[in-house]
Amino acid sequence: MSKVHNFSAGPCILPQEVFKEASEAILNFNDLNLSLIEISHRSKDFVVVMEEARTLVKEVLGVPEGYTVLFLQGGASLGFLKVAYNMMRANKRGGYIVTGAWAKKAVKEANFVGEGKVVATSEDRNFNYIPKNYKSVSDCDYLHITSNNTIFGTQLHEFPDVGVPIVCDMSSDIFSRKVDVSKFDIIYAGAQKNLGPAGTTLYIVKDDVLGKSSVGIPTMLDLNIHASKDSMFNTPPVFAVYASMLNLRWLKANGGMNWIEARNNEKADLLYAEIDRNPLFEGTCDKKDRSKMNVTFVLKDESVGAKFDEIWNASNISGIKGHRSVGGYRASIYNALSIESVQALVGAMKELESN
Repeated sequence: MSKVHNFSAGPCILPQEVFKEASEAILNFNDLNLSLIEISHRSKDFVVVMEEARTLVKEVLGVPEGYTVLFLQGGASLGFLKVAYNMMRANKRGGYIVTGAWAKKAVKEANFVGEGKVVATSEDRNFNYIPKNYKSVSDCDYLHITSNNTIFGTQLHEFPDVGVPIVCDMSSDIFSRKVDVSKFDIIYAGAQKNLGPAGTTLYIVKDDVLGKSSVGIPTMLDLNIHASKDSMFNTPPVFAVYASMLNLRWLKANGGMNWIEARNNEKADLLYAEIDRNPLFEGTCDKKDRSKMNVTFVLKDESVGAKFDEIWNASNISGIKGHRSVGGYRASIYNALSIESVQALVGAMKELESN
């Protein structure tokens, strides 16, 4: 079977060994002659999985003492509402840096709880840069940022220090690079980019922020409740948690964050170098704000688009059509994507130039 080079923006590529071990657990987990997805989530066999997954998050990402790790449900989309409920204080106002479609949705959800204040936005240029000069946030209970933007291909390479708690949606670049977790009060991330399959959402929460909201919180949205039950307040998404655990084992075994950051930098540098060198292509974002996870680019001459599509399809490349908001192409180069896949895409771009 020919290798498919999968550049999908998500759900995304995961290591083949993770797929293999996870699929085996569906048939027979821990030699129980039972499937992973039919055993009780309260059983000792699955409790061990949940605890290892949470421990590996702390170990691999370097989470300091005083933080709780949770595997919950609802994706980052429910997280928009969840963090607003849990972080509203006396001002009942959250500040938001709007750098793309998901950040706009986060503001909308905050307005159901209190006020979502747009502190800065890059919408004036279709989100092709990261705003650097913020309005005052002293009247906000927290500042919400989105570390990486899958649709528009931008990424925060430095995180703000503005004197209020920082909440960060890291759905599309968590575990792709080293981060100082101590800078954040809440980090949350849908698993389906670098962590695991769709179905679970990771929360890394500073213990000091739990149970201090100024608004009434529905039970299922209360992070303090989930923390008190070790992510087991309701039935967890057992398969997604298990596959995430396997993926974290893979990441740790191969060298952790130093290894994966170097690997991701190599892939991004290779692809951006070809975009900048090749006269047929151009990137869509300010160079200093380019994402190392989602590379967005367009053809300068759309008349050769059909030919390029033919070339990359013939090269077994999948998932590089750009989002309708940007057009062109989007190559998502998440952790498990190999350098060989990036080389295949670069080869297709060179082939188009030579025709």
